[in-house]
Amino acid sequence: MEPNVNPITLQKKCLSSSLNAKIEGLGTETLVFAHGYGTDKSIWDKITPFFVENYRVVVFDWAFSGAVEDESLYDPVKYSSLEAFADDLLALMDQMDLKDVTFVGHSMSGMIGCLASIQRPQLFKRLILLGASPRYINTDDYEGGFTSSDIEQLLVNIESNYENWASAFSSLVVDPNDEPSVNKFRECLKRMRGEVPVSLAKTVFCCDYRDILEKVETACTIIQSSNEMVVPYSVALYMEKKN
Repeated sequence: MEPNVNPITLQKKCLSSSLNAKIEGLGTETLVFAHGYGTDKSIWDKITPFFVENYRVVVFDWAFSGAVEDESLYDPVKYSSLEAFADDLLALMDQMDLKDVTFVGHSMSGMIGCLASIQRPQLFKRLILLGASPRYINTDDYEGGFTSSDIEQLLVNIESNYENWASAFSSLVVDPNDEPSVNKFRECLKRMRGEVPVSLAKTVFCCDYRDILEKVETACTIIQSSNEMVVPYSVALYMEKKN
């Protein structure tokens, strides 16, 4: 370690390397792609080639991803809320000198992008939220897609037999007619290590970020599949009203 260097400072300094961050393209505008639960930056491989001719394209892996070599980077206590991921995103953007970006966040990354933009709105030009949700559990006046008992059972299934759950979940949420995509998602899920899958599932599926939506100043584009199995279409309509 460099003399007189704070370990936290050094960690931030090395964050882009630790998270496998990569920039492609020579455009003047920057697109940052952030993946969701259980996947890694490779999920964007079929999409980013369409943008590199006209944009600077940034992809990276979150600390929970099985593609990240340093297993110690993911601390379940630290990442018990999405705010910690938002802090990582901002640190990564600062380190890579990224400003005025269009942030494309899939699933949990949608809310991470919202949180980060509230802290540092000047860094973001637009948020594109793909299948994002501020809350997954139903309430009397809100349809999140799951009951509390649904989520409890999901967590039990992840913890008790993760291999079987990963296979079943990937077939459920990805078009079963697209076998390569189902297999890819399954492989990504199974690369997550140790207690990461269940601790991260608690962070994601038990969250409630509905109160932040009205604080987002950055322009948003909300994209929601009509046949999404995890996030009901009503969530996208709710987010649209609150933004």
